[in-house]
Amino acid sequence: MTRGTLIAIAAPSGCGKTTIAKAILSNHPDLLFSVSATTRPKRSIEVEGKDHFFLTKEQFEEYLRLDALAEWEEIYGNYYGTLKSEINRALQQGRSMLFDIDVKGALSIRKSYPDDAVLIFIRPPSLEVLQQRLESRNTENPETLRRRMERVPMELEQGEQFDFQIVNDDLTKAIHEVEGIVQANMKKSIQSHSM
Repeated sequence: MTRGTLIAIAAPSGCGKTTIAKAILSNHPDLLFSVSATTRPKRSIEVEGKDHFFLTKEQFEEYLRLDALAEWEEIYGNYYGTLKSEINRALQQGRSMLFDIDVKGALSIRKSYPDDAVLIFIRPPSLEVLQQRLESRNTENPETLRRRMERVPMELEQGEQFDFQIVNDDLTKAIHEVEGIVQANMKKSIQSHSM
């Protein structure tokens, strides 16, 4: 039986990775979306089990104790992580899975699943453009915005380790480029596992 591919899309906040991920998912109904677990509060538009698994800090720490997470990180005082059970189920079923994830998380996925992971990093055209995008979202207070921007140099540096890097200066073009990578790697996964 064929194994799936784990496609991780990461980027600094405000680079459009979630928009790109949603476009790829709508073009590939066969692609599973990796729903991460988090302890951050649920936003009004989010759906439990679809956007995230919303856990208490105690529940999350129990998963950590059981080594049940493929990757996890604490960001701005909240935990985020990916359940190994979800990934293993997808791979065993031969399904490919898309991750909308932070940079460190993507690298951890590759470390845990080196033969199955493809990492795509979305870069901003410039730091100025990124700051404008974050400000125009109106979802962060000035302190959160400052912390997000402070994190960007580390993210850009770690993004150098990814398999592919796409600059999102034109959303349609960026989606098209990511689409090409996804299609090529899903085909490659089918071919290499059917040999």
